[in-house]
Amino acid sequence: MPTWSSVVVAAPAHSGLGPALSYRSELSLAPGTLVRVPLGAREVLGVVWDGPDEPPPGLDPALAKSVIGVLEGLPPLSVTWQQLVTFSARYYQRSLGEVALAALPPQLRELDAAQLARRLKRRAKTVAPAGGNGGLANAAPPSSEEQAAVLTALPTATEPVLLYGATGSGKTEVYLRATEDALAADTAAQVLVMVPEINLTPQLEARFRERFAPLYGEGAVVSMHSGMTPAQRLASWLAAHSGQARIVLGTRMAVFASLPGLRLIVVDEEHDPSYKSQDGARYSARDLAVYRAKVESEALAARGQRCQVILGSATPSLESWHAADQGRYKRLEMPARIGGGALPRLRLVDMNHQPKGASIAPPLLAAMEARIARGEQCLVLLNRRGYAPVLSCDACAWKSQCPHCSTFRVFHKLDRTLRCHHCGFSSRVPRSCPDCGNLDIAPVGRGTEQIEEQLAGLLSGVKRPDGQPAKVARMDADTTRLKGSLEQQLAALHSGEVDVLVGTQMVAKGHDFRRITLVASINADAALFASDHRAPERLFALLMQAAGRAGRDATQAGASEMWVQTWHPEHPLFASLRKYDFPGFAAAQLAEREAAGMPPFGAQALLRADARTQEAAQAFLNAAAGAAEGLPHRDEVTLYPAVPLTIQRVANVERAQLLVESPSRAALQRFLAAWQPLLLDGRSVPGARGLIRFAVDVDPLSI
Repeated sequence: MPTWSSVVVAAPAHSGLGPALSYRSELSLAPGTLVRVPLGAREVLGVVWDGPDEPPPGLDPALAKSVIGVLEGLPPLSVTWQQLVTFSARYYQRSLGEVALAALPPQLRELDAAQLARRLKRRAKTVAPAGGNGGLANAAPPSSEEQAAVLTALPTATEPVLLYGATGSGKTEVYLRATEDALAADTAAQVLVMVPEINLTPQLEARFRERFAPLYGEGAVVSMHSGMTPAQRLASWLAAHSGQARIVLGTRMAVFASLPGLRLIVVDEEHDPSYKSQDGARYSARDLAVYRAKVESEALAARGQRCQVILGSATPSLESWHAADQGRYKRLEMPARIGGGALPRLRLVDMNHQPKGASIAPPLLAAMEARIARGEQCLVLLNRRGYAPVLSCDACAWKSQCPHCSTFRVFHKLDRTLRCHHCGFSSRVPRSCPDCGNLDIAPVGRGTEQIEEQLAGLLSGVKRPDGQPAKVARMDADTTRLKGSLEQQLAALHSGEVDVLVGTQMVAKGHDFRRITLVASINADAALFASDHRAPERLFALLMQAAGRAGRDATQAGASEMWVQTWHPEHPLFASLRKYDFPGFAAAQLAEREAAGMPPFGAQALLRADARTQEAAQAFLNAAAGAAEGLPHRDEVTLYPAVPLTIQRVANVERAQLLVESPSRAALQRFLAAWQPLLLDGRSVPGARGLIRFAVDVDPLSI
């Protein structure tokens, strides 16, 4: 007798299809089963969410469609995975199917049953069985006193753990030891380790593979990130879903990985904004990791087990720091570096007293020359790629404006192009000003390309101890675009082939550069007076992380330095940075936010609108604000007027936003849930005919 199943498919909230669709099935399908179902004229992948015993009210059984087939060989997705997806969809105001299907590897949605069966058969032949040589590949280094104290405290911590450890204090070794303990305690246990960016995955994977592959097999450690091919992502997902992969390393997308034996979640560099998605469901992987550990622990409680989450950082997010202050998180500290090395001495360079137009202050240049002559390495941080942010004509004030965006195209000297970093539009550099014909058009501002070129010229006469000339290299999104290029550049730096590395923020976090003894930030002022209330927090974290790249070798730690060029040396942020006083900085920032009612002392959401015209975008937002009157909890929520985004137009699409605030997170969530149907109706507002899309961003990182 046919049964009925409720199936979620990849349908956005504005489709009006509801959270799930009802299908007939010849078999009784367990929740979490992956199936193929008809949707209109297409055949799509779906997930069985539950199974009603009879057809839903109002549905004519004769018109109902049937499940086409089940993905044989794949066990159902777990109940805790379904809880995670359900919470994510509800909290971040997205449809259930949109979140659930986006969490699955793209190739899984395209393979038919026969193709999947071949993949599973091939995988069963190639996956090495767990076991190995019964011992670790290399003996773990002895623990420091602080590491030992943390490892002793972890088993008794029932709350999420905030591991506050200085750069170079050995947090990664704590992750390795905690993983070792979790896997040894349960033969089916799995561990999820998350990093904020793809470029941090290879070195972390190498350390985990070295430690655990001999014990559990080569297939025990897999990665998950968007830089992998569809086939690689599917293989990693299948390994995790089947339990063959004991350790999964990944970026924010890995928080949704199917891990039936999950016992430990590690979120490294938990403060990093990359954990917050800016597309689709705008979720925070860090926050979802904490929630996932909670639901996994509740499911395991009957067996006397739990899933622990460790949030690690040298500069924790203020939200996590505040949660630890309140006792909701357990804070464990490792303030000392391994080997007793000290953090680099901070030197502030007052640019008001330097030669006019100097990119690199003479004292900083002299310090770099001395380091190179001793065989040491330097790191120069400038968070702006390209040669110059803009080309300009002095005669008529023409600038390299992007024709599709309300921003400028960046000058890239290497290939003589003007490139928009927002829409991707690129063109050749004109020989003369397009408006007045003036031949004298010049770059304004500085990017990593220009600093690399200038340093190569300034250091051309400096010799290394072996008599070779100094070598300057650059690492940013442009130089690491090709496959394998990042690994090659890191290898050149580690081998000592490079003396000075110029890079963006991608070089400032997570890397273990043993020979670098001098780090310089040459344009730190850009974020000091930004309108975004999170800008000081991000700048402090970036500078602290950058400083942590210097002096990681304890034999050189006492001589390491962090140079910061600034026009405002008296700024309070630098006073805290000079002492590496993150607790003091966090206390001051939290006091300011509490006075202003900003997160974490209040909850926020943004309603964003993209339209053909700015008028249409704002008309939709204003209509939505008007329709909100009378909704539940409206008196506990503040709606601000609609305004354009800082970069108002991208790829010929006008963008506007409306800020929603409330002192109560629960009240804000109930209001947003009641508001969502009205937002769908607001698409037909006469003035909003040009609306392209809208999105709700809960807990936004930038306003």
